[in-house]
Amino acid sequence: MSDRLRLVLFDVDGTLVDSQASILTAMGDAFAALTLPAPPRDAVLGIVGLSLDEGIARLAPEAAQATRDRLVAAYKEAFHANRLMMGAGSAPFYPGARAALDALAQVPEILLGVATGKSRRGLDALIEAHGLQGCFVTCQVADHHPSKPHPSMVLTALAETGVAAADAVLIGDTSFDMDMAAAAGVGGIGVSWGYHPVSALGAARRVIDSFDDLHPALEQIWDDKT
Repeated sequence: MSDRLRLVLFDVDGTLVDSQASILTAMGDAFAALTLPAPPRDAVLGIVGLSLDEGIARLAPEAAQATRDRLVAAYKEAFHANRLMMGAGSAPFYPGARAALDALAQVPEILLGVATGKSRRGLDALIEAHGLQGCFVTCQVADHHPSKPHPSMVLTALAETGVAAADAVLIGDTSFDMDMAAAAGVGGIGVSWGYHPVSALGAARRVIDSFDDLHPALEQIWDDKT
C-alpha cells in the first residue's frame, strides 16, 4: 500500500454493531402502536441500511402515506426509549470491531468515515455511547441523502475528504452497501456476520468472515489498484 491518503467508510448496523434486538423490538412496538401485525423478523432485518422512510414503505406497501408516517414516528420513539434504557448495550460491537477501528486510526494515511442509514441523532448517540468521538472524519447519515444504494453518501464523503474513489473502500453487511459502493466507484468489502446473506453481496470486491480479515482485504483491494 502506498502512502497516499485512503478512506475507509463503515456502515454501522450489522457491520460495526449488532443492533438487531433494538431494531426488531422498536419495529414490533411501532406496528403494535398502530394495531398492525408486525412484519416477520427476516423482513425487518432485510430493510436495515435503507432510510427509515424507505424501509417502512417496503414493510407496509399497502398502507396509506399517513399510516407510514405514523409508523416512522412510532419507531423513532420506541428505538430512542430503548437506547436510553440500554445505553451501549442496545447495540454492542461485533467481536474485533473496536480493535479494528483503533488499529486503522493509527495509520497516518488512512481516514475513517461512516455511511449509515441511521439518523444524525441516532449516530451521535451511538458514537457517544461507545466513546467514538473523533474517530470519524466524515459521517454521512440518512437525514441528508437519498436512501442507499444511491451513491450520494459515498460521493459526499469523497468530496469532504479529498480522497479519490480508487483510494476508498466501503465496508458493509447488505446488498444496499455493496451496490452503493459499486455505484460510487469505490471498493466494497462485505461482511458475513450482518443482516443480509453472503449470497446477496454479489457486488462486493471481497467478503470477510471476521475483522481479523479486514486489513488483508484492504491491502488486496488497494494493491490491485496501485
